[in-house]
Amino acid sequence: MTETLADEYPEAAPYIQQAVDEHGEDWVLEHYYEQLYPLGRVMAMPEKDELPFYDADEHDTMTEKDRVEMYQAWAEYRENLRTGTKPDE
Repeated sequence: MTETLADEYPEAAPYIQQAVDEHGEDWVLEHYYEQLYPLGRVMAMPEKDELPFYDADEHDTMTEKDRVEMYQAWAEYRENLRTGTKPDE
């Protein structure tokens, strides 16, 4: 991790570094929104494009609207699992 990222996100940088160490940079970029970005609920998290190994030519980011829709869909899915119902019921 670069010093800048650690300076700007002191709580998040160790989690990001641990994920990189365990899985690699490509995995982190591929699974960022699902596995790491939700930590933003408890600490300041960088946007995916702020990661030092992010390359705009190689990787995509999600807009905030897309992220909101994804998390809402997950919430509905978890609620359906919890209640044992299907979306139409």
